[in-house]
Amino acid sequence: MLMLFSIIMYISGILVFCLKRKHLLLMLLSLEFIVLSLYFNLFLFLSYFNNEFYFSMIFMTMSVCEGALGLALLVSLIRTHSNDYFQTFSILW
Repeated sequence: MLMLFSIIMYISGILVFCLKRKHLLLMLLSLEFIVLSLYFNLFLFLSYFNNEFYFSMIFMTMSVCEGALGLALLVSLIRTHSNDYFQTFSILW
């Protein structure tokens, strides 16, 4: 049952990522939701086989670094372009 919940979380995160592709903040939030569902799936997998959770701490550290990098990119884009919509960036299109 929990594995099905994790799969539904992952698919809904990908769906939001695809539907809100013009808005950078919502894309970052959906990426974090996808990472959270993958972490939940990894936690279930490791607890099912009675393994240690050391790799899950490494995964959590990398996902926090990814989130901090995304927020830094968002702040720099808002400071230079005053919004976070992709359609107003002339460099990206």
